[in-house]
Amino acid sequence: MAMEVATPIHAPVPSLGSNIIITSVESHKKNRIQVSNTKKPLFFYVNLAKRYIQQHNEVELSALGMAITTVVTISEILKNNGLATEKKVLTSTVGMKDENKGKIVQKAKIEIVLGKSEKFDSLMSHVTDETTEDEEKEQKAEAEGKE
Repeated sequence: MAMEVATPIHAPVPSLGSNIIITSVESHKKNRIQVSNTKKPLFFYVNLAKRYIQQHNEVELSALGMAITTVVTISEILKNNGLATEKKVLTSTVGMKDENKGKIVQKAKIEIVLGKSEKFDSLMSHVTDETTEDEEKEQKAEAEGKE
């Protein structure tokens, strides 16, 4: 399993030469989703992002390597459905230790910050209303089937 090489902000920085790259560890943000393309299905992340936008008015999606396409897809789904607007897109590379080879390899990284759209609340309440109606229909059908 790969792991990011990082030095906490408060730790002393060794002066071993100019070719050493030291990255700082950011504090855990409550509205950040770190996406993996192997752990959860796409719409798990889409629904989680909706919830984060609802709670925090914005969400930060981030991914490394092959999961970048998943983050872009999540972002596009939310934007195309009128739920979010794009605030910021950052790309970078991160040094990761490859356990198999034992050396540092560079991985692509993306961070996309999405903000709450003006239509978000009305679109989400419409979805909630439809869900409630569907649930009521299912409950009626079940009740009629039991009689």
